[in-house]
Amino acid sequence: MSKKFKFVMVGVSLAATLALTCFYKFGRSVWVPLYLDLKGRRTVDDVMRNIGPVVEPGLQDAFARAGVTYPPQRITLLAFKEEKRLELWAEQDGVQVLVSAYPIQAASGVAGPKLREGDRQVPEGFYRIEGFNPNSSFHLSMKLNYPSPFDLKHAQAEGRTSPGGDIFIHGKASSVGCLAMGDPAVEDLFILANRVGVTNIDVIIAPHDFRMRAPEATPQSAPAWLPELYQDIEQSLRPFAVSDVKSS
Repeated sequence: MSKKFKFVMVGVSLAATLALTCFYKFGRSVWVPLYLDLKGRRTVDDVMRNIGPVVEPGLQDAFARAGVTYPPQRITLLAFKEEKRLELWAEQDGVQVLVSAYPIQAASGVAGPKLREGDRQVPEGFYRIEGFNPNSSFHLSMKLNYPSPFDLKHAQAEGRTSPGGDIFIHGKASSVGCLAMGDPAVEDLFILANRVGVTNIDVIIAPHDFRMRAPEATPQSAPAWLPELYQDIEQSLRPFAVSDVKSS
């Protein structure tokens, strides 16, 4: 076998490996559904039955350390884009208690709200979880109600006909417009959210932690309503004590 042929074969092998790696990472929306069709799709009940017993002991320990009854009656998820941090809070005897904090593995875009389809922005504001996907291309996912009524109202007023959608909190470590939490964290959140119920979950997403640093002046290109939204978020964060965050 000539050296030239060996060189070509090595190049082909490297190119094929690179292509497969890229397809595995960025082509999940293509190959994961095919894989699930072959393997068999699972239900939320399947996830609760198979993954629940694995992760719930850890959740129970975290809640016990925080002094909060498990499962809690209500939870709040605080997501801070700049800090890449998602905090899990639960109410106990009328007081908000920090239970856990998870690093956000990936969140595309910059500070500022999501305004249109394809802008790669993570939304900012007040959201709810409206559904669960146990067959997500990103392991497990929870769908947010973006665009919310607030988002739709301003999109209509500004003539934006395609504000986007399909925003999730999901597993893995890559994302465009969503919050990628990694698989262990999303398993915790998925199981807990099902225990608590979607009507008892609030989600607040901010450009940065307004408890640590006040909202910054918005650029002239930003929507006129953005400063008021940031003020509302800042006020809503006040029950979530900064001292708890610093010690977590």
